[in-house]
Amino acid sequence: MTIFRVIVFFLLVAGLLCLAMYVGTKQKKWRRMGLMLIKWTVIAALGFFAVLLLERLAIIL
Repeated sequence: MTIFRVIVFFLLVAGLLCLAMYVGTKQKKWRRMGLMLIKWTVIAALGFFAVLLLERLAIIL
């Protein structure tokens, strides 16, 4: 679980760095790549934590 959190953190940092490159260079490919990285990282993280939540609910019930 810790490994997944570290991976999510580094992917979010990579997305933010892409957005910083967009601000520096004004090339649209950096903005597109940064937003795509952030979007899919958040979706994957929400899915992972939903599975953890359902797992805990199954133990309680």
